[in-house]
Amino acid sequence: MARLRKAGRIWKKPQARADAERVLIEARDGLFTIEPDAIFGRAAPLEVELGAGRGEFVVTRAAEFPERNFIAVELSGVVSRMLAVRCGAAGLENLRVARMDARPLVALMLAPHSVTRYHIYFPDPWPKERHHKHRLFTPRLAAGLVRTTAADGLVCVATDVGGYAAEIFAMLEGAGFSRLDDRAPGAEATGFARKFIALGKPVFAATFRPPPCGADFAADESAQPASRPDGIG
Repeated sequence: MARLRKAGRIWKKPQARADAERVLIEARDGLFTIEPDAIFGRAAPLEVELGAGRGEFVVTRAAEFPERNFIAVELSGVVSRMLAVRCGAAGLENLRVARMDARPLVALMLAPHSVTRYHIYFPDPWPKERHHKHRLFTPRLAAGLVRTTAADGLVCVATDVGGYAAEIFAMLEGAGFSRLDDRAPGAEATGFARKFIALGKPVFAATFRPPPCGADFAADESAQPASRPDGIG
């Protein structure tokens, strides 16, 4: 409730709201595609963070790479507004916030091979088995990542839950992704990452390269995960 009240107070401030609305893309009737070149007014490599939370990582990265475009995706209304306020206040012309479900965004709304890099850090593990249907990662999402990741692009993932990491990594590899030695840049840079590291909790992270363009992958919801993940990538 405190977070809701804080978000409400900030949203009522004219400048904060104006800054937020300038960068906010909201799912609505008739919005079927995301066209980054039109949104940003330029063609540039595109990085997308799914589940950007309060934006600690994406704001810093967008400032570091002004030659790239960034979309921060967040479903929660309260969190997405706070994220939009933060991104708007940063004054970065290469950063936008998409308030929508990441799954249809990846499956339907982004053009094939249009994303240079995906960042997916600490997605909700929904630990109870009856809640697994709410998880972000499924073989269908992995298929969508194959469809939308550029041939030379990357998918960077991190989680603090070992079992979930094993499932995620297996899904991506089952979709044709190849695991690399590259470090996942958000594995230590998000708010959750800093919290878990401070508590001494392990972080399981990896970076993946997509299969060659044109490789087929059938989204098999019965795909079995590997037994356990490796450590941080």
